[in-house]
Amino acid sequence: MKYRVLLVSSHPVQYAAPLYRRMAQDPRLDILVAYCSLQGAEKGMDPEFGIEVAWDVPLLDGYPWVQVPNRSPRPGLGRFFGLVNPRLWKLVREGRFDAVVNFTGYAYASSWIVFAAAKRWGTALLFGTDVPTLQSRTSQPWKAWLKRFVLPLIFRLADTVIVSSTGARRLVQSLGIPEQRIVLTPLVVDNDWWLQQTQQVDRAAVRAQWGIPEKASVVLFCAKLQPWKRPQDVLRAFAQADVPKAYLIFAGEGPLRQSLEEEAKALGIAERVRFLGFINQSRLPAVYCAADLLVLSSDYEPFGVVLNEAMLCGIPVVVSDRVGARYDLVREGETGFVYPCGDVDALARILQEILPDRERLRRMGEAARRRMETWSPRENVEAFVQAVERAVTRKGQRAKGEE
Repeated sequence: MKYRVLLVSSHPVQYAAPLYRRMAQDPRLDILVAYCSLQGAEKGMDPEFGIEVAWDVPLLDGYPWVQVPNRSPRPGLGRFFGLVNPRLWKLVREGRFDAVVNFTGYAYASSWIVFAAAKRWGTALLFGTDVPTLQSRTSQPWKAWLKRFVLPLIFRLADTVIVSSTGARRLVQSLGIPEQRIVLTPLVVDNDWWLQQTQQVDRAAVRAQWGIPEKASVVLFCAKLQPWKRPQDVLRAFAQADVPKAYLIFAGEGPLRQSLEEEAKALGIAERVRFLGFINQSRLPAVYCAADLLVLSSDYEPFGVVLNEAMLCGIPVVVSDRVGARYDLVREGETGFVYPCGDVDALARILQEILPDRERLRRMGEAARRRMETWSPRENVEAFVQAVERAVTRKGQRAKGEE
C-alpha cells in the first residue's frame, strides 16, 4: 500500500532535507512537506548564532513541498504565536492524506491547528519528539511541571508517537503511552554525503590554515556559543588537562565568543585555542576531519546531530550526560565517553587520558564510523513507514470501534 503523508515542519532544516528526498523516492510513500516558515532556506538573522545565516546546501530540492502563509503579527521561531498558519486546516481537509505528521512540536499555534484538523477530518496523526527529559533549556522548574501535565495529553492525541532516540522513547513510556504506539525513528544525517565529503578533505592543509602542527592532538567544540551549550566547560577542562602539543578549536558563533576569548587569554592558553566562527554546512566535513576528538558539553541537548557528523568523519566523541544521542551512539570507551554535565574535573581527566594516545583515538574513530552504519537514513525511513502503518491501522480500528 502507498501512503499519502503530509509532513508539517516549522522551517527547512539541513538535516531533514535529505530524509525528505529519500522518502519522496520510496515507493511506499507519497509525501508533501508543508513549511510554516522558510527561515534557513532564505538568508536571515539567526538569533542563536547572532549573525545572518543561510545554509549553503540545497534544502528545498528533490521532494514536493509548499509554503503555508504565516499570518502571525510577529512572525518568527521560538514564540507560540510566531507561527500562525491557518491554511494548514484547509490543507489537511482537502489533501486526502492517509496521515499527518507534526514536526513543529507543540509550542506553536500552528501545531494545534494541525492537531485539530487531523482530529476533525479523521486523518491519522503522528507526533514527533526528540526530548529525552522534561527539563527545559532554561531549567525552570515550572516548565518541567507543565510538561509533565501537558505532554501526556499531547501524546495521547497522536495515533503514533515518533521518537528519535532510546532516551526519548523511555520518556514517552514513562508518561503512560503504550509501547505499541511508539516508534523509534533514528535522528540521522545524510550518511552517504558525509562519507563522500570525508574522502576529499586534505587534513594537513586544513591544519596548516589553522596554524596547527599535523601531529598535534586537536579537540573540537562545534556548536553555537550559547550558555546552554557550556563551551566554557570545554575551555577550562582543556586548560586543566594541560596536554602537551594539544589544541582546542571552537567552530561556531554566539554571544559567549568574546568572554571565551578573554578567558583563554587569562588561562594562558590563547595560543593553543582557535575560534573559527560560524561554519556553513559544506565546510563542516573539513573541520571534523582535521580534529581528533569532539566534545559536546551541553546541559540541554535533546539529541545532538553533531555526534552523527563527527562519527561519520571518523572521530570519537565526549558528551555530557544531558546529551540525548548518548543513549544510542556513545559506547563508553569504544566510540566515546560520557561525563556528568558541568563536571570540569571529570572532563579534564578524560582529555588527559585520551589525547596523548593517538593510536587509541584512531581505533575509537574507526569504531565510531562503524557505529553509524546502522544509524542511517535507511533505518530512519524504514521506521517511518512502520510508524505511518501503525497510525493508519489504529485510526481505522478506532473508526470501526475496535479500540
